[in-house]
Amino acid sequence: MNVPYSFTAHARDIFEQSVDPAKLAERIREHLAATEDLAQLREQKMFGGIVFFLNGNMLVGVWKEFLIVRLGPDQGDKALLEPHVRKMDITGKPMKGWIMVEPEGVENDDQLDVWIQRAVKFVGTLAKKSRNSK
Repeated sequence: MNVPYSFTAHARDIFEQSVDPAKLAERIREHLAATEDLAQLREQKMFGGIVFFLNGNMLVGVWKEFLIVRLGPDQGDKALLEPHVRKMDITGKPMKGWIMVEPEGVENDDQLDVWIQRAVKFVGTLAKKSRNSK
């Protein structure tokens, strides 16, 4: 019997294809370990997820199934025009200069690498912070 595709089936498919936040965080760790000076990196639980820092500045992270990326105000606004990208709004107030990339936008390592490198490019322009700086 051929059953028509339903909303419930669609929702189940989306759920089953969602990104595991722990696996996404591990992919980020692997990329950063291969491309950045480990002495300048750290990670911290924040926003109910994990955020990675470069030179004391927030760089990228994982919130639920989303990759969160710090691009700065100009590049962040431009990125919103790209597929699978939305404003970073986890509190009801969007964070300027940050975007969220949906799971479809980081399905493969090349996609993830592009987002991380874009974040590194922006965060690399910021002054270094010590861990205790505010």
